[in-house]
Amino acid sequence: MDIKNTSLIIDPPRDGMHPDALPDILKFNAKEIIYVSCNPATLARDLDYILANSDYRLTDIVPVDMFPHTHHIETVVRLEKNIR
Repeated sequence: MDIKNTSLIIDPPRDGMHPDALPDILKFNAKEIIYVSCNPATLARDLDYILANSDYRLTDIVPVDMFPHTHHIETVVRLEKNIR
């Protein structure tokens, strides 16, 4: 499936994306991926896979404090497809 002009938004549970889902996500070939994460460790793991196995590049990282006065922070990451 090729959706070159589309944004893909993923917001997995705390455990991150299931390893079997990551290759399928890359097959969408979306123009950009917006990844929302509540767990920095699984975010790093999933980004490592995405960046190593695709033409996406990390363009933005924004922490969002949705739960004030707690240690919980959401992280929103934008990955953009490199155009050759």
